[in-house]
Amino acid sequence: MKRFYYGKKQNRMRGAMISFVVFFAVVLLFCAGIDGASRKAKREQKKSLEDAVWRNITQYYAIEGKYPESLEILKEEYGLQYDSEEFFVDYQVFGANLMPDVTVLEWSAEE
Repeated sequence: MKRFYYGKKQNRMRGAMISFVVFFAVVLLFCAGIDGASRKAKREQKKSLEDAVWRNITQYYAIEGKYPESLEILKEEYGLQYDSEEFFVDYQVFGANLMPDVTVLEWSAEE
């Protein structure tokens, strides 16, 4: 009489374990891909916002002959819009005919 049976039951268990491991590997790769795509989209949004701010500053300078005194002028008169919960725009003016310093930062997702 055999005390231990090493037949089909063990093979089924091995197959289930392999399926389990493959499933979680696919889920892990999927999550990594989604995270990478999300980071890339955020970088593209930041770049687009920087371009929009500089485009509005240049347009204001071409029309008015001076740089805007504040970011609020660009928002009100030139329609600059952005999500202030996602990005912070630091706008510092040095003079009417000196190019302002503009920095766009992402708000941290950590809470």
